[in-house]
Amino acid sequence: MCGIHGIYRFDDERVSPEQLSTMGDVTRHRGPDDEGAHVDASGRCGIAMRRLSIIDLAGGHQPISNADDSLWIVCNGEIYNFRELRGELVARGYRFKTGSDSEVLLHLYDAFGDDFVHRLDGMFDFALWDARRGRLLIGRDALGVKPLYMHRSAKMLAFATEAKALLALPGVPRELDRDAVADYLHLGYVAAPHSMFAGIRKLPPATLLAVENGEVREWRYWRLPSRVERGVDEAEWVARIRAGLDAAVERQMVSDVPIGAFLSGGVDSSAVVAFMAKHSGQPIRTYAIGFEGGEAERLYNELPYARRVAELFGTEHHEIVVKPDVVGLLPKLLWHMDEPVADSAFITTYLVSEFARRDVKVILSGVGGDELFGGYRRYLGGHYVKKLQRLPRWSRDLMSRTASLLPADRHSKLLNTMRLARGFLASAEMSADERYRHYLQVLDRDVVAELMTGHGADRDALAAAFTSAGDDDPLNRMFAVDAETQLPDDLLLLTDKMSMAVSLECRVPLLDRALVELAAAIPESLKVRDGRLKHLMKAALADVLPADILDRKKRGFGTPMGAWLKRELAPVLHRLLATDVVRDRGLFDPKAVARLVADHDAARIDGTDALLAMMNLEIWSRMYLDRRSPDEVAAELKGFLR
Repeated sequence: MCGIHGIYRFDDERVSPEQLSTMGDVTRHRGPDDEGAHVDASGRCGIAMRRLSIIDLAGGHQPISNADDSLWIVCNGEIYNFRELRGELVARGYRFKTGSDSEVLLHLYDAFGDDFVHRLDGMFDFALWDARRGRLLIGRDALGVKPLYMHRSAKMLAFATEAKALLALPGVPRELDRDAVADYLHLGYVAAPHSMFAGIRKLPPATLLAVENGEVREWRYWRLPSRVERGVDEAEWVARIRAGLDAAVERQMVSDVPIGAFLSGGVDSSAVVAFMAKHSGQPIRTYAIGFEGGEAERLYNELPYARRVAELFGTEHHEIVVKPDVVGLLPKLLWHMDEPVADSAFITTYLVSEFARRDVKVILSGVGGDELFGGYRRYLGGHYVKKLQRLPRWSRDLMSRTASLLPADRHSKLLNTMRLARGFLASAEMSADERYRHYLQVLDRDVVAELMTGHGADRDALAAAFTSAGDDDPLNRMFAVDAETQLPDDLLLLTDKMSMAVSLECRVPLLDRALVELAAAIPESLKVRDGRLKHLMKAALADVLPADILDRKKRGFGTPMGAWLKRELAPVLHRLLATDVVRDRGLFDPKAVARLVADHDAARIDGTDALLAMMNLEIWSRMYLDRRSPDEVAAELKGFLR
């Protein structure tokens, strides 16, 4: 686990070792244990890394070369099947310098060419320099667990695990992509291949890019399968899921340093802990977080459930109850994120990562289970629409008009239920695709158009993802769109950035590629049955986890942001989105923003995600566009509270 970066020159200039070192300094938090660089003799290409030592602590220094130094590699992440691959390569006559998993990629490439990537089970981004061909090959894992950013100009192609490393290079513009802002307000994140920076793009998941003889070629090497297996009975699926979960967790426990698990007491994290306990000879270290405060904070407190699972499996359990200094944290966390997000889970993820890093270097998370096995409320839309459509049209119209009058808020159980009912009824007459968009969006595209003072291309990441998704099974169609958009560009991005901000490697065994392909073949009727989310996964875990954990009400891994924006953060929100600030930034119509804030304050709408998106964008802009330090911006925000 580390951060990688590098440069390929199209012109006659040589790659500067000093520039590589500067890029590495920016991402030191990703790899505080070691650093290394290699510049080819031609000066055309240089690759480098910052290392967090997890496997082969003494011998895993990178870059790593083959015997004649014709191939060089840097790799960020972990290859979970590296020992099996190593054995196969040794049998073919390859000799290894280290015990590192990264060296396996080097020899696999030599043996199988670009097809070597199909043999990898892991999370990774890598850069491989083939001196024989003068060829640079970079790539990203199938699900996009590890990020990779690129800048391309007539003079060079530069890449890095974090965008801020690219901004350290001369000639890379520090400019906002206004079209990305529109995407961001719509979805709450910027979908690949775009980023919030003009001139910097993200390499999409499951993608390879090669530069050879000055020519750049990019291609996709894997997509989520769209073939549903309908002839398999439930008992067989249960057995397959159980075996798949068991195998995925066991594979991802490989480590030469202490390892732990995030535990919320939800189905996904509890399942991970259960299988970790099965394969460990000593108690698993588990970490949970809760919030101090009133009703809103209690709504997000899952500590009793986490404690229940910890006791069940005899873990070495650690809890922390916090009242975070959100105002002081936001600039620091948004600096680490590289791009703003509207998902408050980035705050929770950072806090629990910081807590766990006191003991361990590697953590396992339950991220991905909701996508794979049908755990989100939005997956119930079709189920409830069928029930609703049995009612007379006049009755449905009356319910919809009544729902529009309900208060929209989320920081109490009653208000949150009203908010969800209002959202469902507002989308009930839409097509399945548009209903999915309605559930996911931060702001409707028409509202975004009213807010923006003008932008160019009208990009639509969801429409593009739906175009490439299969249509054989409605739930798996949504899964395919999730896997192309929200999963890599929101959930996995914030998981990587917030854990690596404290030099913690976070693994996601539920996104094991074999398990993902298994889940993609399960019919909707078994994943979600009679309104029961994760029906099949819960059946597979029936003798592993107790019923009160399997069937507890779902709660996302976020924060009581809705309440905070109306209480502690209200002065900060109103100052950051004040008319003069909005006018000076020049992105949004000040009057439209003022209406949005007023409607949220009056509970006419639940604008939590939209206002957090805009607030985070302004904080991000003060650092990345105005070139102010996170500490300086944090001090300014705290001044708003006085």
